[in-house]
Amino acid sequence: MSTQLSEAPARPAAPVRPGRSATTTGTAALFRFALRRDRIRLPVWIAAGTALMAMFTVTRHTRADEEAGRTELLRSARVGRHAPMLAAVLLAGLACAALAVAVGIGATATGLPATGSFVLGASFGACGLVFTGITAVAAQVTGHTRSVYGLVGGLFAVFFVLRAVGDIEGNWVVWTSPIGWAQASHPFSDDAVLPLLLCLVAAVVLVLGGFALLDRRDLGAGLTQPRPGRATATPWLRSPLALAVRLQRGAFLAWALGLALLGVVYGALADSVETLIAGNEEALAVFGDPDVDDLVDAYLSTTFSITALLAAAYAVSSVLRARTEESEQRAEPVLATATSRSAWLGSHVAVALVGSALAMTASGVTTGVVRVLQTGEAAAFGRMVGAAVAYVPAVWVVAGLAVALFGLLPRLAAALAWTAVGLFLVITMFAESFDWPGWVSDLSPVSWVPLMPLEPFTAGPVLVLTAIAGALLAAGSAGFRRRDLATG
Repeated sequence: MSTQLSEAPARPAAPVRPGRSATTTGTAALFRFALRRDRIRLPVWIAAGTALMAMFTVTRHTRADEEAGRTELLRSARVGRHAPMLAAVLLAGLACAALAVAVGIGATATGLPATGSFVLGASFGACGLVFTGITAVAAQVTGHTRSVYGLVGGLFAVFFVLRAVGDIEGNWVVWTSPIGWAQASHPFSDDAVLPLLLCLVAAVVLVLGGFALLDRRDLGAGLTQPRPGRATATPWLRSPLALAVRLQRGAFLAWALGLALLGVVYGALADSVETLIAGNEEALAVFGDPDVDDLVDAYLSTTFSITALLAAAYAVSSVLRARTEESEQRAEPVLATATSRSAWLGSHVAVALVGSALAMTASGVTTGVVRVLQTGEAAAFGRMVGAAVAYVPAVWVVAGLAVALFGLLPRLAAALAWTAVGLFLVITMFAESFDWPGWVSDLSPVSWVPLMPLEPFTAGPVLVLTAIAGALLAAGSAGFRRRDLATG
């Protein structure tokens, strides 16, 4: 049982009254409790990004609490069935509103028009509300916290690709993505509010759907249940590495397939880039304002940098699987055997490093195949694979940061690691168009990699990134060997 129970509200909620309102009894007390629990995490998650903040907040106070047994304990008091999820949704909604205001004030402070600045903030907040609803539904469908993260994260990737396809092709596809709805507000130009109302309606419908699904499942269970496992383990599961591979094979296959498909999409759109983007100053700024002749290469280099951040997100989730195993006390029985701490942690780290490298390679291969088919140039395949693989050391730096946090600051590892991913994503996507200082761009390891295929490969930055990744991995491993298990 989590130590968070020591922070439970001292006074019971109001007595249950007959009628429909009984299902929400205790919401106010749980909301205050959740706000107190997240007084540090919430500002960090807001900084990490809109969708991430909504996903983490709702999941932490719904599925994660159920999985840990905390919801059952609270429900034994005068707390209605809907109260925990309602409190979580309200907290996420409050955070989305705070994000909208913060972005509006921050953008206005830089000298941008106030109306456009607050429309920009509202677009972030509205997108967060949609993912609040998506997470509320996902928490009812699946029975495990990591499954919620995987499902919502996968949907975010799908919506991101749909928005990109719709933007580049300029067609209706953009309206199949809530990210596209939020961006259709066009801050600083149209300042449209109607697309944001669409986000609000979708969020309300999704949340109501989540409550309806909640009434159709048992506490602690999801609407879908995993298959029963084998009665005995297969012979090959005799090493910590084999166990880590078995635990994470599903996640790896999903991420690798997703990045491979993303490579197909990005490669297929390359031929349309010169026609659709040339002359569009805002779009050219995103790609570093290249010459028209280099536009396709600039587009491809930008897509690989985004793909690298997605691979880094996989690497972080893979590393943090070790934290999940530890906090849920499944690591202790393994470490009670002859398995050393270094071998156990190293197995999860190996899966993260090798898996992210293979995922990046898969993206480069599919992009390369599509480009060969488009151009008829066999050399395009090697150029695309090389451009993708060049980002692997940058991905490993992010993975190394997650390992260092796991070893040294286990209680904050998940929040800080995902905040770093969100920060690097924001820098990569907006640093050029917002004309941020060079030192801000340098905070992201992705910015250190040569912009292949637009620029030639240089070994220096890649070697430095590899050395940094190694130092972070060593620090995390040393910290884990010296600390107690299941801290926090």
